[in-house]
Amino acid sequence: FVAAVLSMYNPVRKFAVFNNSFQQALGASSQLFKFMDTEDLVSEKPGAKALPRFSRAIQFENVSFSYQADGEGSREILHNINLEVRRGEILAIVGSSGAGKSTLVHLLPRFFDVSSGRILVDGHDVRDVTVSSLRSQIGIVTQDTILFNDTVRNNIAYGQPHVAMKEVEGAARAALAHDFIQALPAGYDTVIGERGVRLSGGERQRLAIARALLKNAPVLILDEATSALDSESEALVQSALHNLMSGRTVLVIAHRLSTVRRADRIVVIENGTIADIGTHEDLMSKLGTYRRLYELQFASSDLTRAVAET
Repeated sequence: FVAAVLSMYNPVRKFAVFNNSFQQALGASSQLFKFMDTEDLVSEKPGAKALPRFSRAIQFENVSFSYQADGEGSREILHNINLEVRRGEILAIVGSSGAGKSTLVHLLPRFFDVSSGRILVDGHDVRDVTVSSLRSQIGIVTQDTILFNDTVRNNIAYGQPHVAMKEVEGAARAALAHDFIQALPAGYDTVIGERGVRLSGGERQRLAIARALLKNAPVLILDEATSALDSESEALVQSALHNLMSGRTVLVIAHRLSTVRRADRIVVIENGTIADIGTHEDLMSKLGTYRRLYELQFASSDLTRAVAET
């Protein structure tokens, strides 16, 4: 009898464990299916055409944008933005936190659609072209790099699985990432963990830059790409970014104003509107928002340095 009970116990215990796992999976799957059923915030027009290769200018014409807050109506983030970005220009966008800098550049690849006005790429409204042809021409490097629990090679070649290894390595060299990759246990075949957990912040950013180099898009968005790095890592990443920016049209969002001094033009966003625009020298000659932010940052840096030396 005891032997019979014991022989039945193990299957019953396994069934209980299975049922528990099944209930957890059921809950997780319902959230997954809910996410998959969510409609995209942007839609492609029937008959949308492919965007030709970018060659002239990007224009923001009377662009306004409002977020739809749940149960609270809409909140305007950008108001009546008029701006032209010429081919080959490095345009920096600065302003206080919450001013609308990131929102402005995220409208270009249609992560959101404008509430009013329009955005033109070489005269084509971005809402009239296919999303894939638009986004294929825009490379993005952000502060929070998206990396996967996969090999270094596959992370760099994300979206381009059939690209030759020689091209992957070339992009890594230009991003100043090849040396640290070679030092990893399996080189380019090393699995880097979820979100690149096995790499430092600077190493993750250089992989993101290598990915953007491999994509070879004519337009580049740098959204706070170095803000979370220490000074040593930032110097390496800035050198890699210099290689990436060469020959491209670049929109740079930077909290550290020292990184945008060499931009062709600097746009100052304040309360969702363009408060000023000009070169670093032009803006520093005025008693405006840019000069105030610049002096505040460098006064803070000097104070931090003085405290460290005492």
